[in-house]
Amino acid sequence: MLLNSVVIILREVLEAALLMSVFLASARFLHTRNRWAIWALVTGAIGAVSYGFLLEPVSDLFDGVGQEVCNALLQYGAFASLAAVAFHIPRRSNNLKSSPATIVALMALTLTFAITREGAEVLVYVSGFWDVSDFFSAVALGSVIGACIGFSVGVLIYYLLLAQPVRWALPTSVLLIHLIAGGLASQATRLLIQADWIQAGSPIWDTSSILSEQSLAGQLLYALVGYEASPSGIEVLAYVGSVLIVATAYFAGKFSSQRATADLE
Repeated sequence: MLLNSVVIILREVLEAALLMSVFLASARFLHTRNRWAIWALVTGAIGAVSYGFLLEPVSDLFDGVGQEVCNALLQYGAFASLAAVAFHIPRRSNNLKSSPATIVALMALTLTFAITREGAEVLVYVSGFWDVSDFFSAVALGSVIGACIGFSVGVLIYYLLLAQPVRWALPTSVLLIHLIAGGLASQATRLLIQADWIQAGSPIWDTSSILSEQSLAGQLLYALVGYEASPSGIEVLAYVGSVLIVATAYFAGKFSSQRATADLE
């Protein structure tokens, strides 16, 4: 039970921690303040608690698959706001053509979606063992260990991004944003498959013998790119398509920024 709790909580915390570390680093590269992160944590925590307490009636929606559908909507919401972040990054970085309030609001919205979903999952998991005295201490300890590992990985990635040479720092963050966006979309698609809203088909490969989803590396890749050892074709298509959408948004923002700069000259 201890090890299971570590793995489950690590997976939930790691995704939000990774997203926050990339956003905090990007905010520094774009010369914006980080107060938005506090608001995102607060609103995300409120959303997670509210969603957690409403999970039973939510689960009854859509013929009993309400939780999967709502979680997928939160993931798609995070993906959409992340695509908007990708659009505004070059506008902000290229001679500061975009308002800092816009990009930090989008970062806060993306993080709020992520914390709401992941936090609700943590709350429901831990509260499920509240009255089971034989297991609760192990679950609580495992949850703390998993959360600490997740936060530590987030801090490590944040400082690794800051340690990059200036010319590579922001492009590296943008690349990570693309990968995270792909993971969000593929995870949302997987949830709709679980709800039988989408037909999955057979897995197109199986790498579980090479890299288990339960390993630390597997959990990190799950948070970063939505790693699954045996994905279906529709999940791979969702991942590739979402990365292309974010890339299109990024280059559209870059083009509009360059055009605006040219018009001013």
